[in-house]
Amino acid sequence: MNRRSGLRLLTGFLLGTAAFSSAQDDPGKAVVGKVRVTVYFATNGDPSAAGPRFKEVPKEAESSFRNSTSLNFKNYRLLGEDVQPLFRSYENWAQPLKPSDEVLVRFEAKSRPSEESMRLDLELWFSRKKILKTDALLEKGKSLHVLGPEWRGGRLILSVSLASS
Repeated sequence: MNRRSGLRLLTGFLLGTAAFSSAQDDPGKAVVGKVRVTVYFATNGDPSAAGPRFKEVPKEAESSFRNSTSLNFKNYRLLGEDVQPLFRSYENWAQPLKPSDEVLVRFEAKSRPSEESMRLDLELWFSRKKILKTDALLEKGKSLHVLGPEWRGGRLILSVSLASS
């Protein structure tokens, strides 16, 4: 084999390797957005039942809850938050009470993303049991609030929204 044919063989090998590796890229793993899942504790009793490490709720979230008859409680506490990437074709999981897996949210894109909204398949898991499954349209700047199960003399409220990238 002469030098020229060896160079052609090497060039062909490198081009073939590059084509093979780009064919291996999975378009379903493309990140098309981010989802924020926040868990709140709501109670008409003593908010310290949630525990000492939990924070007060931001004023805009509290006023949003108070405007809803089903979410209107005397006291609120922020328990946890998780922001996860949203893949084009794969399911995603948020774990807002890390390291606990007591509350999990599974979400999957159901439509092509737009600048203003995204349709998602959402599932709420509590104590390793699926307690809610819904098809939700999330819009930028708006949160979907879900009144969750009873917990420590109050209720959990889950808020799901599109996070800014």
